[in-house]
Amino acid sequence: MNPVSFGIMTPPMQVEYADVLRLWQEADDVPEIEHAWVFDHLMPIGGDPHGPVFEGWTLLAALAAVTQRLRVGVMVSSNRFRPPAVLAKIATTVDIVSGGRLDFGIGAGSRPSHPPARREYDAHGLPYDDFSDSVDALAEACTVIRRLWTETEPFDFHGKHVQLTGAIGNPRPAQPPPILIGGRSTRTLRVAAEHADLWNIPGDNALPDAISRSALLDRYCTELSRDPSTITRSIALSVSYDDPDLTRTTAEAAIQAGFTHIVLILPTPWPPHLVHHLANTIRPLLS
Repeated sequence: MNPVSFGIMTPPMQVEYADVLRLWQEADDVPEIEHAWVFDHLMPIGGDPHGPVFEGWTLLAALAAVTQRLRVGVMVSSNRFRPPAVLAKIATTVDIVSGGRLDFGIGAGSRPSHPPARREYDAHGLPYDDFSDSVDALAEACTVIRRLWTETEPFDFHGKHVQLTGAIGNPRPAQPPPILIGGRSTRTLRVAAEHADLWNIPGDNALPDAISRSALLDRYCTELSRDPSTITRSIALSVSYDDPDLTRTTAEAAIQAGFTHIVLILPTPWPPHLVHHLANTIRPLLS
């Protein structure tokens, strides 16, 4: 089993930049917190639907520049929002700014059946294809993004969803960033079995589902002759500010189920000294 690590996810909506900056700089000084994440939505998915929300990758670049220790990432970048080769360039830039601390999170994008997420596509003039097509596009994106990070000569790629001619990534990232794929659908798990270094699933009130999805990922890895233990299991859990014991017991149950990469979602508003209080809550699980 991989060592247990804890991180935070700060949804950058209904907040000011100063709030996000304060929380991340606090987390950078708390060793119990090893990674930090923002989300990738262009409109709020909670609270005032017309409230403020920051673009994830731009915000991440700014936060990477003012932190020193944390692994950083977007949980998860929607493959629907940006062409994969452009996203590879964005991620390379953030990785270099961070000094090689990027964990690259990506997913197929929200389903059409989720109206709060769907409206952001219509509002920004973004195409919204069938979900099965978006998963196929995710597989091609992972292929070309990794190639752009590692290959030294220009290459062409002619897939169903991605067409590249003379593609080359220069500069290359400070590290080949680990790829975290987020999602629970059967088809997404097949993509994760082939491409992911980490796999993430939302876990609130649904740990049995997360366990069954993890077992299915094991099966797909076996079918590909891949050791399932080479994919770190990540789970996102909401934090209760009023009940720290609930946060701890929920995280403990996830760890016992084999999830060693724990991402604690911090609902807004964020109380003062939140990360230090959070460290006290999770510290017994790290001993």
